[in-house]
Amino acid sequence: MERQMDMQWWLDSKFGLFIHWGPSSVGGVEIGWDRRSHPYDHPGRARIPDAEYDQYYTRFNPVEFDADAIVLAAKQAGMKYIVFTSKHHDGFANWHTQMSDYNIANTPFKRDICRELADAIRRHGLKLGWYYSTRDWYHPDYLVGDNSKYNDFYHGQVRELLSNFGKVDLLWFDHVAGTWADYRFRELFEMIYGLQPGILVNNRAARFVFGHKAGTPDPEIAELVKGDFDTPEGKIGVFMKDRPWESCIVMSRPPDGGGWSYRPEAITRSFAECAKTLSACVTGRGNLLLNAGPMSTGQLRPEEMGLLKAFGPWMQTFGEGLYETQGGPYINGEWGGATIRGNDLYLHVFEWQNGALALPALPREVLACTELGGEDVACRQDSNELSLTLSGEKNRDTHSIVKLSLADGTDIPLIPTDVASTAREQVSALEDPMGDN
Repeated sequence: MERQMDMQWWLDSKFGLFIHWGPSSVGGVEIGWDRRSHPYDHPGRARIPDAEYDQYYTRFNPVEFDADAIVLAAKQAGMKYIVFTSKHHDGFANWHTQMSDYNIANTPFKRDICRELADAIRRHGLKLGWYYSTRDWYHPDYLVGDNSKYNDFYHGQVRELLSNFGKVDLLWFDHVAGTWADYRFRELFEMIYGLQPGILVNNRAARFVFGHKAGTPDPEIAELVKGDFDTPEGKIGVFMKDRPWESCIVMSRPPDGGGWSYRPEAITRSFAECAKTLSACVTGRGNLLLNAGPMSTGQLRPEEMGLLKAFGPWMQTFGEGLYETQGGPYINGEWGGATIRGNDLYLHVFEWQNGALALPALPREVLACTELGGEDVACRQDSNELSLTLSGEKNRDTHSIVKLSLADGTDIPLIPTDVASTAREQVSALEDPMGDN
């Protein structure tokens, strides 16, 4: 299957905005999950009767929606790409699809949200990604019979998304139910790569969930649907040497979990926590896709907009330790982690011990040592240990990033640290019990 994949832009970007939005914002309920799902799929949380949930679209009129404002907020926060929910599990399409009447054209708003976002994303120089849920708890043909009618439907919608909006950089599927025999994955991927040869695809096109006995796939198909990167959800991925990954994590979280779409009771995470999460992802050789859920007006909640604004000046100071780097050579520990680019190595320090940090020695000479943001750092290295000491106590809004200038940064082997915990364990508060967005 011919591809012209360019993954470097994604590996260099590190930071993206995830947007979950649709008529569920009218009720302030969890997108998809608060509707009863499907007899052959997960039951969801089933808090809202189908008949009530499926009428939210008749009141969906986000007249304050401004695609440019949201995209600019993401860009100024240092985000390099945006992934938007074209269709979630509830089946509602945020574009003028010809495959179903259950779409934005038949709301009071009528405007094509996907079109406006796609145009704004390109206008402001970011990369475009579509989230698309293969599952559809609204469609009458989903998992009925041999699923052939539903395959025709969802292939048709994916074709529209990859044909009608110009260049699409990323396709973000979100799980399936049923069995391998229910889907035509080879045909799907041939279409995807035929329409968008350079597109990246995540690992969820055929990720069967909730213990379904899906059968055994053809090995070639199994390899195909692995996609280009993994997607740990609601938690930080572990350090991986050879497999790219991207953690998707919500900005605002309700007490009962979820929070992918707008929930008025959700509490927005602090900026310090989100900045630490970004560093934990990047030092583990992953990306962070940080999620916002616009209100029914079309605007981001003020707390989420404030969080994006806080990232802007921080990234101007600390972004050099993130963008276009690679995680390592130190493997993450409770103390933090490292990134490297050329001869510059960056230590993302979450925990200082009385203003000091000791790590295994580097197999390279350290020429200079400075903390991004201006604090002086004393650095000493012998054959066994690299030790850093802060010159004084400084009030920090977030963790530290210390830049080491090396005589030669090439081909440094990975170095385990003396703390066994991984990035997945470092920010345990980010575990999400819902476990599926």
